[in-house]
Amino acid sequence: MAGKVGFVSLGCPKALVDSEQILSRLRAEGYETAPSYAGAELVVVNTCGFITPAVEESLAAIGEALAENGKVIVTGCLGAKPEVIKAAHPQVLEVTGPGETEKVLEAVHQVVPPEANPFTRLIPPQVKLTPRHYAYLKIAEGCNHKCSFCIIPQLRGLQVSRDAAEVLFEATRLVGSGTKELLIIAQDTSAYGVDLRHRGSDYAGKEVRAHLVDLVRELSGLGAWLRLHYVYPYPHVRELIPLMAEGKLLPYLDVPLQHASPRVLRAMRRPGGAESHLETLQRWRSIAPDLAIRSTFIVGFPGETEEDFELLLEFLGEARLDRVGCFPYSEVEGAAANALPGQVPQEVKEERQARLMELQSRISLEKNLAKVGKELEVIVDSYGEWPGQVVGRSKYDAPGIDGLVYATTDGTVKIGDLIRVRITGAETYDLHGEMTGTIAWKPGIGNLASQTIRL
Repeated sequence: MAGKVGFVSLGCPKALVDSEQILSRLRAEGYETAPSYAGAELVVVNTCGFITPAVEESLAAIGEALAENGKVIVTGCLGAKPEVIKAAHPQVLEVTGPGETEKVLEAVHQVVPPEANPFTRLIPPQVKLTPRHYAYLKIAEGCNHKCSFCIIPQLRGLQVSRDAAEVLFEATRLVGSGTKELLIIAQDTSAYGVDLRHRGSDYAGKEVRAHLVDLVRELSGLGAWLRLHYVYPYPHVRELIPLMAEGKLLPYLDVPLQHASPRVLRAMRRPGGAESHLETLQRWRSIAPDLAIRSTFIVGFPGETEEDFELLLEFLGEARLDRVGCFPYSEVEGAAANALPGQVPQEVKEERQARLMELQSRISLEKNLAKVGKELEVIVDSYGEWPGQVVGRSKYDAPGIDGLVYATTDGTVKIGDLIRVRITGAETYDLHGEMTGTIAWKPGIGNLASQTIRL
């Protein structure tokens, strides 16, 4: 046995996928994952460095790992700034950047050597940090945008898309092993394939273009729920909406609009404004009326006036988005927005955040109350507090960020099952109901024996 490695994974779903890749490689080399600091021979910390609070959380996690174990390797977004990590924690053994799996493995080998001949072992299944029934499917890395508040291109580089066949082979393997929901992610999912000039690649005897619409059409044949995250409202996104109406893609879009004031959006180096946003939403909803739209907004951005903020509130009142996250602007080291004039006091940022969420909570409650009496399809994530109760999500809710459905059942339901639930009660974000039936699920992956599955 090569040894035991502790692992701490912080940040977004994209970082989670990086953690899964590192852990899968370590397991293939014979390493075990230690459940505690005390049982590990060293600890790998996958960090986030997107905003100041995330940097602080990452540095604190590194400090805790050093105090509890003493041997720490750091990777991830904050790893792109080794001077920040070394200044706070000079005892760290090695610092690598995001996506640098090989360097992480090399650093681990230096401290805990691998088995003499790892090729004598069968390659184990991919390590997943999510429950078996859902998985994040990363289709690209990096970002081509130059948003003034963000340093992702500095941390992760410009966009690099995966060939469509590579994505499809991974998705096929996941669905074949029991994954019922695929959450498609990238820094900018809707720009998938632009860097490849949408070139085609061979999957199951046919060529599939590296284009989001083409990829989703192929993925829909696998039979799993497909959920899109981090979608910019480009014109071609409208081609995805009919797939929702046809039941091939979940009626859910995570669209990071960030603001509604054209003046603030220009300062952010973001496109659009309230009017164009509303027109886009109206077009989408005319095709798929039950489309749930999640978005995130930044308040207190440098130069944001009360008039700008009121415009944002007015937009939210008209747009009636289904899911909203709101964050007070926070400086990010190296971001262009740090030099902008008109920095907003912290108390004003927090007051605006509270006002926005108060408005959105009313909208969310109204939308949830409208679901009472309706029947929803729900995927079960966990068991509830009392016998027969399960906790799951509808098609309109992503794991970890959206609402939950608490359902009473006959006690035979298992985690990962798909069930029908009649909604009997509603809260601001969560729903309550009673199971009315189960939904049979069979992966639509055809004859796997006739396909070459890439591991």
